Amino acid sequence: MNSWYRERLLFLIAGTVSLIGVTLGMFVNQWGFVLNFLVGINMILFAFAGFCPMSLILKSCGVPSLRETQGERR
Repeated sequence: MNSWYRERLLFLIAGTVSLIGVTLGMFVNQWGFVLNFLVGINMILFAFAGFCPMSLILKSCGVPSLRETQGERR
């Protein structure tokens, strides 16, 4: 079974982009903090509307969702 399902990758990507934004904001330029703002807006959008652009990209790349991977086990 593949443990890297779409939802898990979304958290990995969001955390990575957030850490990059903090690093850029602290050591390069304060505009790096805009990345954290965008990640936060995207997470709020997903919570309220269920829409996530990165999820659509991962889906088009063929990454299965958790539900799809659980269906394969049954």
